[in-house]
Amino acid sequence: MAQQHLETTGAEGCAGEVVAAYLREQATEFLRSLRQHRESGGAAPGGTAEEAAAAARSLRRSARRISGTLHTFRPLLDAEWSDALRPELAWLSGTLAQEHAYASRLERLLCALHRLSGAHAVPAQTPASAGVPGRVGTAQLPRNENRASGHLTVGAAKAGALLERQLTLARTRAHSTALQALGSSRFHAVADNVAVLASEVPLRTTTADLDALAATARSRLAEAVAALPLHRAGHPYNAEALVQGLTADTAPPSQDAPWHHVRLLLRLHRYAQEVVPGGSGTGAGPADAETEAATALDRHRDAAEAAAAAAHAARTPRIAPATAYALGVLHADQRHEVEAARFAFQRAWLKETVHTP
Repeated sequence: MAQQHLETTGAEGCAGEVVAAYLREQATEFLRSLRQHRESGGAAPGGTAEEAAAAARSLRRSARRISGTLHTFRPLLDAEWSDALRPELAWLSGTLAQEHAYASRLERLLCALHRLSGAHAVPAQTPASAGVPGRVGTAQLPRNENRASGHLTVGAAKAGALLERQLTLARTRAHSTALQALGSSRFHAVADNVAVLASEVPLRTTTADLDALAATARSRLAEAVAALPLHRAGHPYNAEALVQGLTADTAPPSQDAPWHHVRLLLRLHRYAQEVVPGGSGTGAGPADAETEAATALDRHRDAAEAAAAAAHAARTPRIAPATAYALGVLHADQRHEVEAARFAFQRAWLKETVHTP
């Protein structure tokens, strides 16, 4: 079927072949990562946890790129096939990302507790956490000995222990969910579709232009950024973010959502640039403005989710006032990190806008 479509002539045929070549490359990487993950034993006894984690990251990376390409260049592809595969890839990528996200969130919060309570040493991995990426123990959390740090130090150890219990439980459940997903018929159907994609891409005859589709991804990003309060992000502190996070409502209107949406659109734009010949892919270097903007939005997402985790822990019934106080300070600290990330994005985006021809 792909060969029949590739017989088209002119720009549309060339555009389809460019997209097909990129999709085949990512599908091959997906299958290679899947094989590496299986060979590592999925972090089972006798397997290598680091290799399994690296394979899972690579699997997520290729799944995101395939899904993003199907979205951006949909007019060049068989619509029914593309629309069916894209949400399945998003499901897989999101499922595999959860375990790493919980482990990284715990590490971020425990390190912040150490910093805020006056500890000089970064928490070391405990034997129980060895082999778990991003996992740190609470053995070195400061306790009541350091009275100079006041109530924060008094509650820091218990706050850290509470966060470790909650996030470790969530990480364990995410690990089980990922293992179940990788053994499910749903995943095998996705893998089969990607295996077919590695050799045959269902294109369709169309007059869609490759550069125009990539430009559309860029314009959607620009529109979403224009809707952000970048003028507010230029200031060092935004009290509205802290007030919303401390509200008694467990599901307040999130001011973070538009920023998360921009992060998604920026990712789609960068994937489109990888497809377009001569595009500035993700390997443009640390000084590249788009890379800086993407890094800032990743920091924004991590800090916002860490703040939400601290707020959730603070709502735990019957915790000591000192523990709740430490969690409140931790929440405020992460909301400050959110504002710092927004400021960094604003600076990077202004730089990118100046450099855009």
